[in-house]
Amino acid sequence: MKKLNTISKGAQGEDYVSNYLKKKKYRIIERNMRNKYSEIDIIAENKEYIIFVEVKSRTGEYPLRPLYAVGKQKQHKILLAAHYYLTTTERKKQPRFDVAEVFIDEKTLKPYKVNYIENAFSQGGDYAVF
Repeated sequence: MKKLNTISKGAQGEDYVSNYLKKKKYRIIERNMRNKYSEIDIIAENKEYIIFVEVKSRTGEYPLRPLYAVGKQKQHKILLAAHYYLTTTERKKQPRFDVAEVFIDEKTLKPYKVNYIENAFSQGGDYAVF
């Protein structure tokens, strides 16, 4: 049975989430934005927020939900990267931090479901949804 490597799985998941967000009338600003602190998978915006999205893609081979891979250390890196991004751009909207779980079918190797968690974590507290 053919398997996806981590990079291919991640790219498919990010494509799937980008399309999901576009259907919800979000505008994709950047993908795979890297700065000295970390990488942010997707930066999008809607009327109210600038949204920093961490995408976690998994096939059935993982016993835990993808959400659990975004622990406190990863959240901290994303927050630092987002803060740096906001201070170096002209974006003035309220930031929001979302996590998208993408589930990929083991047979077709295609994404088939997204569990999108808005406001999954914030700068002020630990584990809003964990």
